[in-house]
Amino acid sequence: MAYKKALAAAAGIILATAAHAQVAGSNIVSAGWFRVMPNSSSDPLFIKSVGGAPFNQPVPGTGAKIKEADTLGLAFTHFFTDNFAVELVGGIPPRHKIEGTGSFSGYGEIGSAKQWSPAVLAKWYFFNADTKLRPYVGVGLNYTWFSDEKITNSAFQNQVLGRGIPGSTSTVSTDSSLNPVLNVGATYAITKDWFVGLSVSYLPLKTTATIDTKLGPAAGGIHVVSEAKIKINPVVTFLNVGYRF
Repeated sequence: MAYKKALAAAAGIILATAAHAQVAGSNIVSAGWFRVMPNSSSDPLFIKSVGGAPFNQPVPGTGAKIKEADTLGLAFTHFFTDNFAVELVGGIPPRHKIEGTGSFSGYGEIGSAKQWSPAVLAKWYFFNADTKLRPYVGVGLNYTWFSDEKITNSAFQNQVLGRGIPGSTSTVSTDSSLNPVLNVGATYAITKDWFVGLSVSYLPLKTTATIDTKLGPAAGGIHVVSEAKIKINPVVTFLNVGYRF
């Protein structure tokens, strides 16, 4: 009987330590692995202007896609009730490689950019606060912008953007956007303060990259401005460890 009492006491301790882990007023900080998986496609490269004069012609059969990336994710969650929480999510911006498609596919990687995508999510947690495994659904807003955009393929720069004219250079800029976020996931309480979690998010995200090419001295240094409209639409997974305080 003594061992039964000991087992019962141990079980009580375990349940007590897991109780009230995600109650109203709780704060949780989390860190872990972001996997950003774009479902990308693009319109053909569009030449807007040559030497300042409107041109407005697409380059048929061309395109680009965004490759997957991994980075460190960070999140802060506050529980307003036992079931309702608001989460701020960010992390170290991943660098995405950009590959050519269509007639550009032979160039492989043609450019890269860093993606900044902080988001605010409203999340509804199912079950009681003392339940170890708690699935949730969430919805929110994301603001995305890009930095350090550049052409990384010299052959693409020289042959396509520079029209084969020596000394041509290009700069790239991208627009920013506000996007909805759909989110599902679950947390598992290891103790009353430590958690592991996994979530999956979807963002209907698109951007327009503007490429300003200054042709070499043989062409008088005129500017050719092109656009690439890219749908990114990433699925983002976040495997993390969290601490309640």
